[in-house]
Amino acid sequence: MDKFEKLQGIAAPMPLVNIDTDMIIPKVHLKSIKRTGFGKNLFDEMRFNRDGTEIADFVLNKPQYRDADILVAGDNFGCGSSREHAPWAIADFGIKCVISTSFADIFFNNCFKNGILPIVLPQEQVDILMADAEKGANARMTVDLVTQEITTSDGDVIKFDVDAFKKHCLLEGLDDIGLTMEKAASIDTFEEKAAQSRPWV
Repeated sequence: MDKFEKLQGIAAPMPLVNIDTDMIIPKVHLKSIKRTGFGKNLFDEMRFNRDGTEIADFVLNKPQYRDADILVAGDNFGCGSSREHAPWAIADFGIKCVISTSFADIFFNNCFKNGILPIVLPQEQVDILMADAEKGANARMTVDLVTQEITTSDGDVIKFDVDAFKKHCLLEGLDDIGLTMEKAASIDTFEEKAAQSRPWV
């Protein structure tokens, strides 16, 4: 998993509330257990018509937001089923940070395990960031995980909270497998001792 330290990029405004995981990645596209390849189907039913043509007024189809790195979203983002394909699709599209007033718990935790930083802020601060995102591609937003600060294109700074362990994992690029591999030496030592004391196992 890539390390997340500081992100400066385009923020896309999506003020819709209750965006569920089926809206993020419709169930018809859940045909793989690989983490890659889902970005093209992110928000599929909102991005595309049935004939495959783009819906021009959807935010991520607009020229200024096609390369968005940050999503400023409405309340209760990621609700619905617990599919991990939802953060897979978001990450594969290129979005590395989602900001909202609240997230569904499972989606929230899955984001950290897939290199995405979900940030919870009060409505008034999300409103400030939403307005900044609406300025388009020239309004670059900075998210600094080390200092736990978001800086708007106008230089306003908003502090955010993040769990210390989850912060460590993102800063070091550690998913569940990476965390296990940190203990590889201890695991090897245990297995060697176990093999000597219980050779019949």
